[in-house]
Amino acid sequence: MNYSLLFKIANGLVIPAWLMLVAFPRTKITKIVVQSYLYPILLSALYLSLFIISWGGEGGMDTLENLKTSFARDEVLVLGWVHYLVFDLFIGAWMVRDAESLAIQHLKIVPSLILTLFAGPVGLLSYLIIRWTMTKKLTL
Repeated sequence: MNYSLLFKIANGLVIPAWLMLVAFPRTKITKIVVQSYLYPILLSALYLSLFIISWGGEGGMDTLENLKTSFARDEVLVLGWVHYLVFDLFIGAWMVRDAESLAIQHLKIVPSLILTLFAGPVGLLSYLIIRWTMTKKLTL
């Protein structure tokens, strides 16, 4: 299997979704394609396939050395990357929905969305700070 090509395809799949979340968050197409479970299902199916393919090879997650060995394998490296893609996009879509439900102006969360794309937890943290400062809500 060409894992380099699979990596490029996975990246290519999420970029349009992120553009829709940032630039067109309230359009019908964004709500159908990105806000639904379509993207997570598609990417999770890819993840499951890679998970099955990579199962049982060298390495593991029990020690740092075993983790290094695992991620030296292309199928595990792409598996890990798809893991990030699925969860970061899922969080980005949730942030858009949550901000809309709380009447937080979309432009205020755009930096958080961009941060989530490039540095998932940092983007989530920045959104939660914005959310708290604007609503004083700590609960989700």
